[in-house]
Amino acid sequence: MKVLMEKDAQQIAIEFLKKRKNTEKINISSVEQRGGCWVIRGTCPIDLEGHSWAEKFEVVVDIKGKIKSTDFSLL
Repeated sequence: MKVLMEKDAQQIAIEFLKKRKNTEKINISSVEQRGGCWVIRGTCPIDLEGHSWAEKFEVVVDIKGKIKSTDFSLL
């Protein structure tokens, strides 16, 4: 079985966020391995009624490269 490397997990999260949030500006603040999954955290801008806001995210990617969970909240 192929082991998912940190940079691959990070790239999966970035591509997911680009599509989900419709932005190219993804700022990764941390990548850590927890419970056999990669946890990618950072921020991205969102448009809220014509105003740009920063939103923090957490994306959990399992060892198979699938998005296991996501969490978003305004800063």
